Amino acid sequence: MPQTQNKMRTFILFSVLLGIFLAVGSLWGTFGMLTALIFALLLNFASYWYSDKVVLAIYRAKIVSKKESPRLYRVVEKLANKAKLPMPKVAIMKSSNPNAFATGRNKENATVCATTGILDLLDNNELEAVFAHELGHINNRDILVSTISATLAGAIMILGRLAWFMSLGRNSRQGGNALGFLLTMFLAPVAAMIVQLAISRDREYGADIFGASLTKKPKYLISALTKISSAGSRHPMRLGNQASAHMFILNPFRAQRLAGLFSTHPPLAERVKRLEGLSL
Repeated sequence: MPQTQNKMRTFILFSVLLGIFLAVGSLWGTFGMLTALIFALLLNFASYWYSDKVVLAIYRAKIVSKKESPRLYRVVEKLANKAKLPMPKVAIMKSSNPNAFATGRNKENATVCATTGILDLLDNNELEAVFAHELGHINNRDILVSTISATLAGAIMILGRLAWFMSLGRNSRQGGNALGFLLTMFLAPVAAMIVQLAISRDREYGADIFGASLTKKPKYLISALTKISSAGSRHPMRLGNQASAHMFILNPFRAQRLAGLFSTHPPLAERVKRLEGLSL
């Protein structure tokens, strides 16, 4: 039931995002709408198709074998078999920030990555809980979901930027709907970003539910998240940037200080509350 409710919330958020795009696009006509959508799609397609290679390169993560990292490999292998998912590639990145992420365009081309910090910090049960969460992202196709939301939000922002440039022109105020023009410039891009971030937070809840259901031990995910949050605030990640923060199990850059509309992750307290309320 929680997983079904979570999917419904994501569907509603996507509907809102699509509604914003159609409302803004109607001011520009079909050609303007399609141009912005295609341009945004091209910008996001490469990052989606090569997501695993790009992200691993950015964070200097290395694909490891079972021999090189037997503990991590065994945990992922056990969970993948239990979830009936193809075995993803396993990677490790050097960072004192305790964290993990999953990437890849589909279940057959997925990679999970752990930082050296998380391997040092968590015990086996907690590590298993974290990677059950990461397999949840793979199972739920969250890379695809985030790409679609980024494409729609990007198209809206392109239209907003176009409106800004037009406002600099001599004829920007001749004809047309002045209120709609202002909404396109300012409010629509902000609204799109808020909805996109809400979708990102919703996918984190979904991965939490999947992970806890897979291990049947939500207390270990709660313990892991608490440890990661505490240690992460002392050791923020220096490599990378906020644009990729949504990929990690917890924000590695600001240690969950952003807990409102502009946060990529749900508040830790709310995640813990939902995990404690699960009936498994």
